[in-house]
Amino acid sequence: MKLVTGNSNRALAEAIADYLKLPLADCTVKRFADQEINVQLHENVRGEDVYILQSTSTPADGNLMELLILTDTLRRSSARRITAVIPYFGYARQDRRATGRTPISAKLVANMIAGAGVHRVMTLDLHTDQIQGFFDIPTDNLYSAPVMARDIKERYDIGNLMVVSPDVGGVARARAIAKRIGTDLAIVDKRRPRPGVSEVMNVIGDVSGKSCLLIDDIVDSGGTLINAADALLKAGAREVSAYITHGVLSEGACERIGASKFKELVVTDSICETQAQRQAANIRRITIAPLLGEALARTARDESVSSLFN
Repeated sequence: MKLVTGNSNRALAEAIADYLKLPLADCTVKRFADQEINVQLHENVRGEDVYILQSTSTPADGNLMELLILTDTLRRSSARRITAVIPYFGYARQDRRATGRTPISAKLVANMIAGAGVHRVMTLDLHTDQIQGFFDIPTDNLYSAPVMARDIKERYDIGNLMVVSPDVGGVARARAIAKRIGTDLAIVDKRRPRPGVSEVMNVIGDVSGKSCLLIDDIVDSGGTLINAADALLKAGAREVSAYITHGVLSEGACERIGASKFKELVVTDSICETQAQRQAANIRRITIAPLLGEALARTARDESVSSLFN
């Protein structure tokens, strides 16, 4: 079993390697002067079971190309099996044709990954479950729910807690957390007049006097969460926090979250931390390295991965 990483999130890759008590393979991923990506593997992987640890986060195109070129490197080096471990799968929000004359980019990216020579994909909290079916190779969609539930139980008074989905589409995800910690569920009804902009219409459920936890898979600009938090506080919530799997947190998002009424925003380390995140007083990170490490170990031993979430 070999672990290889690109440049997208080396800190997470090292944490996974520490959990598995394995070194990261000696591999150089750099760029030429014209920004073309160059990969050089410095050790033998012939006949090995190799895992590439690489999120396709910002810069999405560069990190995706690193993943594809790493895959081609391993394939041409006679690796027995190549598994792409993609904690954050970029382009996942482009999973359907919402209007005419638009692409389904998530399917295109899935085709590219399989075409490069990946035998198996492992990812975390896909934006929609249908993306798993875009791959024509075995794909494991892992869930951060156990990690989040454990952290919530350690830090919150469950008796006065309300789990909230920030939109109707995320109800199943929020319900999974609510079931694990034994709380009720509320829903924020919103609409999107245009991409990246949301408007809250109603809060479904009684949140008066409750500590509310918004649960979602991605926080990008932060606008949706801030609007949902304001609506919950207006409906009588005592305080609002959020647990989000993928902290995309594009430019200006950390400052908006920092200036908002959020008690805290908790994100996993599926995406590499930025300086702005480190400086935000109400943004906290939890690690999914043990979860991913255990899933890798079970895959290598041909054991059940789904039992991790029972």
